[in-house]
Amino acid sequence: MKICAAPKFGLMLFASLSALAAPSAAVDFVALGDLPYGESADVEARYHALISSINSTRPAFSVHVGDIKSGKTSCADPALIRQRDNFGRFSHPLIYTPGDNEWTDCHRASNGAFSPIERLERIRQLFFRPGQALGQAEAPGVSQAESMPEFGEFVENRRWELDKLLFVTLHVVGSDNGLQSPAPEAGTEFRRRDLADRAWLQAAFARAAEMGAEAVVLFMQADPFGAGGATEGLPEGAGLRGLFAETLLPLARDWKRPVLLVHGDEHRLRSDQPFRLDGAPLANVWRLGVPGADDMRALHIHWHGAPKTPFDVKVLAP
Repeated sequence: MKICAAPKFGLMLFASLSALAAPSAAVDFVALGDLPYGESADVEARYHALISSINSTRPAFSVHVGDIKSGKTSCADPALIRQRDNFGRFSHPLIYTPGDNEWTDCHRASNGAFSPIERLERIRQLFFRPGQALGQAEAPGVSQAESMPEFGEFVENRRWELDKLLFVTLHVVGSDNGLQSPAPEAGTEFRRRDLADRAWLQAAFARAAEMGAEAVVLFMQADPFGAGGATEGLPEGAGLRGLFAETLLPLARDWKRPVLLVHGDEHRLRSDQPFRLDGAPLANVWRLGVPGADDMRALHIHWHGAPKTPFDVKVLAP
């Protein structure tokens, strides 16, 4: 990973995909997450400045990969509504997938000792009403609730297409995908959401094949390696086992074209190809971990489809 001081796309991701053709047009989009952490006027001002920096690049859309608040602060409605209002500062479509800090971990006394399930329902009411735009333009594509009625509650999972690229959000959170919560209903909720996410992934790759997509880009909150690894040797019962080892990685391997996974949770900028399946590295799968918490920056991703460098990344600061 190389980050250049010059104001250009400096973080290069290399691919050994000599047969990859350039997409019909370059696509620019932004990913951010685990922001803002803290409720002070200074934090709010820096977050607003970061959004202004993002707007200045004029991306096609931005995706917030979850954790719109710190895990040590209140989960009450005013905190959530304040961040929903901040989303309104984005001058383009803003797509959001929830993180654990805004619902799974809200049982903590410092968060207000809420029921996580009640907070999840409230997140869906506040951020995912039909026809609601979070940025200053309507989000593209369709939700899982719209396209798969059997998963009608999953209004937060979304899929959209742009210039032969397929983009997908998955509601996958930290704290072992919610299984660390002591709430009695946590296991039931996890199983239902995991089933929905796996079905949404399968539908996404089917759609990618149908449309002749040149790449699939996935967004979720959880660090895939936060529970001991997402590729080899995941124990039975791990919150990411079914999603990764049994679903995403086999689908990506069989599809063969580029797959990019963008996630948060770790608060650390990462750019690598760490995934393995059945002992073999997956050369067509990358991951980007977004900065977050005290590192208030975002990633501006420029997808151009060149054979060895299909996308570049520029780090945006307030």
